[in-house]
Amino acid sequence: MEELQTLRQRIDQADGDLVRAFTQRMEAALQIARYKRDNNLPVRDPAREREVINRRTAGMDDEMALYIKLLYNTLFDISRSYQARHMPGKGGLSARVAQALHQTPREFPRRAVVACQGVEGAYSQLACDKLFALPEIMYFKRFEGVFQAIQSGLCDYGVLPIENSSYGSVTEVYDLMRRYRFSIVRSVRLKIDHRLMAPPGVRLEDIREVMSHEQALGQCGAFLKGLRDLKITVCENTAMAAQQVALSGRGDLAAIASPGCAELYGLNVLKSDVADSDSNFTRFICISRELEVYPGADRMSLMLNVPHRPGALYGMIARFAALGLNLTKLESRPIAGTDFEFMFYFDLDASVYDQAALGLMDELDGGPETFTFLGAYTEV
Repeated sequence: MEELQTLRQRIDQADGDLVRAFTQRMEAALQIARYKRDNNLPVRDPAREREVINRRTAGMDDEMALYIKLLYNTLFDISRSYQARHMPGKGGLSARVAQALHQTPREFPRRAVVACQGVEGAYSQLACDKLFALPEIMYFKRFEGVFQAIQSGLCDYGVLPIENSSYGSVTEVYDLMRRYRFSIVRSVRLKIDHRLMAPPGVRLEDIREVMSHEQALGQCGAFLKGLRDLKITVCENTAMAAQQVALSGRGDLAAIASPGCAELYGLNVLKSDVADSDSNFTRFICISRELEVYPGADRMSLMLNVPHRPGALYGMIARFAALGLNLTKLESRPIAGTDFEFMFYFDLDASVYDQAALGLMDELDGGPETFTFLGAYTEV
């Protein structure tokens, strides 16, 4: 026990030395930031970083050298973050967010022209009805049509599925997010109730083909595997699948869709609760053309292309963790035409009134990485 206490005292002494050295280092980093500001120099100097790591790892065994490299990469990330707060451009994005918060009405609109993918009865329509009391809905065949309607100003808002609790992300929507300019203004979680439906007189044992959206089919995989000799047909939307079944005149075709679709298209429910999970939720985002920030917004979303080097993503996540920001979603999508480079999508629990979080957004906005702020909003 006495030996353990002695060892702990050595660690305590080393920790004290580390804190003093770290404080001195950060003070010097601040002086360097001021010099760079006065001389219009970039924050990051890769050659200098390599020089420091090579000097500090010289003569070390390989194992310790790797740990020292990790330590210094972390120090460099912290120093750059600290320096960036004192470089020109700070306050650009946070000023836009503050202006949007001031100009956006205090209450979310009750009436609006809203773009949804699919047809009447689609889950996007149900999400839209949950967000807006009196929406005027325009339907589009594909998700891209929703983005185009927002970008062109044809619709005020668009509602899109982004992820499902049991089947994961809607990757097509994530890929389209990189190509269009928009802002997330709200999100909503919707309980998904999938049912198998067919024209009147058709029995479950008659079914040889089932139509639905890819996500819905994936969410009902276990049920579908239990049906023999079954053809699976992917459709653009669950409600469109129900509509096609109703118009087909076939006695062996069924659709997986929402309960409202059965009544809407004159179909009978052959089987309820066909999803693999009883707790099946889909998260939808509501997008607008301009940045709108409603009072009480407590979530932020962003896109970021981090450098293609070891530890880059770790360093970025560490910056969120240092501010106590809870990362609720991390999605990576390949960037077409690049050699295994990825765009990362982040959702954070971060209040629009959190100046530290907004300061970090300013740093990212002014940094060398490709950065897009997607919005500050509330989930209902």
